[in-house]
Amino acid sequence: MTYPAAVPRARRAANEPPREFAIDRTLGPGRHPLLAVFPGLDRLPAFSAVAKRHPDGEKDLVRVAIELVSDDIWMYVAPTARPPDAPPEWTPVIAKDADVIVVGLSHLRESPAILLYLDILHELCHIAQRRRGLDLWDRRYGYVDRPTEVEAYEFVIEEARRLGATKPFLREYLRVEWVSEEDYQRLLDKMGLSEG
Repeated sequence: MTYPAAVPRARRAANEPPREFAIDRTLGPGRHPLLAVFPGLDRLPAFSAVAKRHPDGEKDLVRVAIELVSDDIWMYVAPTARPPDAPPEWTPVIAKDADVIVVGLSHLRESPAILLYLDILHELCHIAQRRRGLDLWDRRYGYVDRPTEVEAYEFVIEEARRLGATKPFLREYLRVEWVSEEDYQRLLDKMGLSEG
């Protein structure tokens, strides 16, 4: 499948990102500036909303780097050190002195634009949280109860709703392979997306 490089979407329908959201799907592995991977992201209202949560605002948030890796992953904020209870088979990118979001190349190249849009906003929320001194890996909480995850998911779900995303789409977006069915249902409840 071929994707245009850094071309904004021509029109927007339900479950689509803003027309102005662009992705350069041609980049190879390595570290790239945020705006090289997502050109113009800093001009979108949702980026400005995330920047308001960051202590240094937009000027610092645009300095975030994207590390493209060949691993079969979605996205995550690179920890400053290996989390002590990380699974032994996981070899995370460690970024001691920089804000880095790690993105799987297959996710960047193959995922629908709306997923990349919501995912990058979610991870930028985490960058802002870490800059405010919050622990993104706080093991006192399970994933769906961790305050940083709840805040980031609330932000992207609100943005998706603003764009007209459907409830079935949002429910599927929240289904991730690393949480149990019970935790998934609790996350749906927290986001106001349960069946009932």
